[in-house]
Amino acid sequence: MGKDLILENLTKKFDKIVAVRNMNLEIKEGEFICFLGPSGCGKTTTLRMIAGFEVPTEGIIKYDGKVINDVIPQKRNFGIVFQSYALFPHMTVAENVGFGLKMRKVPKDQIDKRVDELLDLVGLRDQKYKYPPELSGGQQQRVALVRSLATYPQILLLDEPLSALDAKIRVNLRAEIKRVQTELGITMVYVTHDQEEALSISDRVVVMNLGSIEQVDKPIQIYKFPKTKFVADFVGTSNFFDGDLDNNVVKGSWGQFLVTKDVVSNLPYSKGKVSISIRPEKIHLYKNGSNLPNDIEKTNLKKGKIAVVTFLGVIVRSLIKIDGKDVIVDITEKDFEKMLIKMNDEVYLYFPPEDFLAFQA
Repeated sequence: MGKDLILENLTKKFDKIVAVRNMNLEIKEGEFICFLGPSGCGKTTTLRMIAGFEVPTEGIIKYDGKVINDVIPQKRNFGIVFQSYALFPHMTVAENVGFGLKMRKVPKDQIDKRVDELLDLVGLRDQKYKYPPELSGGQQQRVALVRSLATYPQILLLDEPLSALDAKIRVNLRAEIKRVQTELGITMVYVTHDQEEALSISDRVVVMNLGSIEQVDKPIQIYKFPKTKFVADFVGTSNFFDGDLDNNVVKGSWGQFLVTKDVVSNLPYSKGKVSISIRPEKIHLYKNGSNLPNDIEKTNLKKGKIAVVTFLGVIVRSLIKIDGKDVIVDITEKDFEKMLIKMNDEVYLYFPPEDFLAFQA
């Protein structure tokens, strides 16, 4: 067994508020884990307990087979990167990166070598004699990242490190963080509320809600097979239909849909209240009824009117009203151009029976 980080029945209370509730999680050595969830879900509190800045109310934290609840942050040898860069403005880039090593009384020649190695890692060697205010936000966060790596931490903890940066810089820097993590093979625990960020860089995503874990899985599994309605709603975009299930048919005020047996196989009943969902890209859009496939399931064919069209680059997103309900449909920009559809056009939507997900209401 490697140097794994294990959380067992971890709970944190602030007076009567339960910030983290009975969390159990095993993080493998060298794994990139993202805690994802809305504000107040407990993800940062969890990170702070791992770092040693918060003491668990209940449960234990193990690292490398040893309980570390009572180990002070400085003795855990975990690096941490915050949302704010927290660089010393009066020190050069090189001095900031080497600060932790200097405090440990590492010889100067070794510090200089380590600083150059790390600045090379993020392409900032030529900025080593500049001061933080002379750098861009992205460059400062790169410096903060390698500064946290200077003392050879066994785990790197990152608390929403990119949220203060512009969108394009965030995309570039998250790729940089993933590259650094892969090159060094270091365990990283990353906190974010940005679903795209979590899905794009992590090995596994921990989706949290109200202090509890909703689902832990690989990014593609989280997106394609969410285990709860919350995960389906929070990660990506979904269309939800609440109604009554009777075997393979779901009926509601919006009409009815046929679903396959596989879709409802996870439910403990075949009749009762249910919530079904479908991703916008799974819905088929047709301009008129004349070009519909012959074998289409008529129960799942709906006529609607385009209310809003939003251009999202490669994807065009349409808000379509069917039976008094709003449905979001995504198609490629290329297909949208071919169809020559516009706002207020009447269209047909087909909902494949096998592409729904079902949740207990």
